[in-house]
Amino acid sequence: MNVLVVNASPRRDGNSARLAAASAEGARDAGHTVAVVHLDDHLEHFLRDCRRCRDERGRCTIDDGYERVLRDQVLPAEAIVLATPLYWYGVSGQLKTFFDRMFCFIAASQPDSERFVTGLSGKRLAVLISSEETYPGAALALVHQVQEYARYTHSAFVGVVRGIGNRRGDVELDPADPLDAARELGRTLAERHSTDYRIDTERPASTSRPLT
Repeated sequence: MNVLVVNASPRRDGNSARLAAASAEGARDAGHTVAVVHLDDHLEHFLRDCRRCRDERGRCTIDDGYERVLRDQVLPAEAIVLATPLYWYGVSGQLKTFFDRMFCFIAASQPDSERFVTGLSGKRLAVLISSEETYPGAALALVHQVQEYARYTHSAFVGVVRGIGNRRGDVELDPADPLDAARELGRTLAERHSTDYRIDTERPASTSRPLT
């Protein structure tokens, strides 16, 4: 698979970056083609009012690296791993802006919006979270946001890894070994199953059978 690992932390050498690197290592070990993007290198502006800042052809005029990353790396990716610190019980500002600005490209006023809608749909998604707080519920809103993004884009949400740490490198000391878990997530991205049962869903008789 073509795998994109997105480091959404403003720190290139922090705990989120370490989790991102571990997942990328695992994906490469499994034979996937892997690219790692540091959002802070490409995002300089928040979402604006599209009615005021589109050009005469309807294209976004926000002049930073976001559109290039979206077109050249996000759309071709078959799987995306999002690595973010837990900031105020949600995603980092960089990752929130990454999601917000997608609107500019999937809106009908974008000339090639159909390409973006198609390219953003049907991926395999996972999230890596670095968190100082150990409370199990602290990251629930963050996970739910990614879950809803997956639902909205008809994508499969296949995994969550959370590492505990405050100072740079602390996730390496987490006894739960989140770096190894992130590495395993990357290695098994293609095989992980995502179920979304409804009341009328046909279910396997045993969980030992493959799930779809």
